[in-house]
Amino acid sequence: MQLRSWADDVLNIAGPIADLSVSAAQVRAKRPNEKEALRKAGAELRSWRESLGITLDDLAQAVDLRDCEAVEEAEQGVSPLPFEVVLRLSAVLGRRDPGSFVMKMTRAYSPELWKTLEGLGVGRLMVQVGREREFANLYRAHDAARQLSDAEFASLLSFLDAAVKMALGFRRKAPARKTLAPQ
Repeated sequence: MQLRSWADDVLNIAGPIADLSVSAAQVRAKRPNEKEALRKAGAELRSWRESLGITLDDLAQAVDLRDCEAVEEAEQGVSPLPFEVVLRLSAVLGRRDPGSFVMKMTRAYSPELWKTLEGLGVGRLMVQVGREREFANLYRAHDAARQLSDAEFASLLSFLDAAVKMALGFRRKAPARKTLAPQ
């Protein structure tokens, strides 16, 4: 299947995960904030899968899971996914932006691993890469921008630079306010 070859190409997967499906993913969240993080991650996981038109069975097969129960429970927000499965899923569901996919899923499913990555600076790097990709996607979302001449594009960049400087200036002058932790 095409999905399976994508996963194998990206991650060089040689063999199946040994009987991983449900047994390794049976850990349940106990605290309300953990439950909410699992629910949000599950909804996003389902959204990514459905946007690609992939069934749970096809996805489980693509990432070498014996059955789809672990992914199904993750989508329902009931159980987290092991980090190894998150990596494999990134090859299929996050193939356009695997770094952001892994970052989002690791924050939700492996918060202790995420804290370790943050401590090493890897987490911050992943956040920056994701932000730069979002910024580039603003440009990509506007077909008319691709038609600009070099001079017009230079003007656009100059305008964007001024807008960013102005926004950052307002931020520095604004009274400190409480912000939510990154999702």
